[in-house]
Amino acid sequence: MLTIEAIRDDGQARAAEALAWEFVAWLRARYTERLDEIETYLTGQRFAERMADVRVDYGPPRGEALLALLEGEPVGLLMMRDLGGGACEMNRMFVRPEARGHGVARALAERLIETARGLGLSEMRLTAWPRHHEALSLYRSLGFVSNEGQRLDGDTASSVKMALDLRA
Repeated sequence: MLTIEAIRDDGQARAAEALAWEFVAWLRARYTERLDEIETYLTGQRFAERMADVRVDYGPPRGEALLALLEGEPVGLLMMRDLGGGACEMNRMFVRPEARGHGVARALAERLIETARGLGLSEMRLTAWPRHHEALSLYRSLGFVSNEGQRLDGDTASSVKMALDLRA
């Protein structure tokens, strides 16, 4: 059974941190030719600092961090932070390989979008790298469209920038 939980306690925060570092390992494996760019991205995002306790930068009242559990085991992560002006950033989508194909990413994204709308936010932004084919397809199916004019922390020149109008 798949469940989505808002990250509120220390155990959930530790599971989120572990999943975030698995995301980094996945990035490094998929983009071996871009390791320097990955390090720049991690520095720009203050990754280690922000992932040490996701509740600080991605918790209420200015954000949300979600943990997906499959049969009670942490398998997925997705976070959001308020950017001000009615906009928020979707960040750190990651699902462990063994949990892919179970609707985990879609469930995380739908819950996060619902949360953002509940907070009265008007736009959700994200960036992804070009070979994040699985994620990009999901984002498009959820209504995200290209938004090349946006700028988020840690962006690189090759980042795919997308946004979703939460008022729709």
